[in-house]
Amino acid sequence: MSANHYTYRVTWSPEDSEYVGLCAEFPSLSWLAKSPEKALAGIRKVVADVVRDLQASGEKVPEALAEKRYSGEFRVRIPPELHRALTIEAAEQKVSLNRLASAKLAA
Repeated sequence: MSANHYTYRVTWSPEDSEYVGLCAEFPSLSWLAKSPEKALAGIRKVVADVVRDLQASGEKVPEALAEKRYSGEFRVRIPPELHRALTIEAAEQKVSLNRLASAKLAA
C-alpha cells in the first residue's frame, strides 16, 4: 500500500495558531506546521512511517478510501414521521423516495 493514495487535508488550527495536516484513513495522526505545505509534507511522512511500521510487523494497513469500491447503497434509520413526510414529498414530486433522498443528500 502506497501512502501516496491516502486522503490528506490541511486546515488552520486556531488553538495552535498553525496549520494541521490530517489523514482521513489515520484519524489519530496529525502534523502541525507554520505553512500548509509543511503541514502536508509532515503528515505524509508520518503516515508513510506508520504504514512502513505496520507492514514490517505484519499488521493490517488501512485501505485508501480512493481505492475502495463503493456499492452506492447505505442504510439510514430515521423517525417514522420523517419517513412518512419524505414519502409524501416524493409522491408529490413524482419521483422515488430513493431519488428524493439522493437529491437532498447531494444538496
